[in-house]
Amino acid sequence: MPVLRKVFRGKFTDGLKRLWREKRLCLPGALKALKQEKTFRNFLRSLHRKKWVVYAKPPFGGPAYVLQYLARYTHRVAISNHRIVNFAEGKVSFRWKDYAHSSQQRVMTLDADEFLRRFLQHLLPRRFVRIRSFGYLANRQRSASLALCRQLLAVAEVPVPEAKTCETAWRCPHCGGPMVVMERLTAPQLEVVLDSS
Repeated sequence: MPVLRKVFRGKFTDGLKRLWREKRLCLPGALKALKQEKTFRNFLRSLHRKKWVVYAKPPFGGPAYVLQYLARYTHRVAISNHRIVNFAEGKVSFRWKDYAHSSQQRVMTLDADEFLRRFLQHLLPRRFVRIRSFGYLANRQRSASLALCRQLLAVAEVPVPEAKTCETAWRCPHCGGPMVVMERLTAPQLEVVLDSS
């Protein structure tokens, strides 16, 4: 824990310094004095003199549980359309699985603002990707590493199928550009769309 304490303190104070330099640190009321460079440096010094307490413990279900939980978010959005049951009078009702009680399906209703707040918590910051590959599949060295793996395993390279040309792709009736499938709807979803139009 002493190492984690120092690392966390260092990262936290570095973040504070960066935000202060970029003038993105919100300092209202009694904290306005920290806008002065000398006062801010004294404040940082006081943070380094304190003994920080970092609370970390093993996850309740163990590493396998954490991996299972995170795996649900790697390829999917936070909530798919078919789970939304109703949206009326500024409230959103949606189905969710209660994993604590044998994965029972339940319905939760939230104010639209709260629903959006929770949904936006699942969006990644810019330049972050959901899945990162390490080792021989890391982006920076993937081509060279896979070539070496094929050579060591005496396996021929699999030819990559050619991408569809614009002649075979669907064309937009408005601008003539190629169209991309964004989502495929199930029959029940199509019925809802057709009923509402």
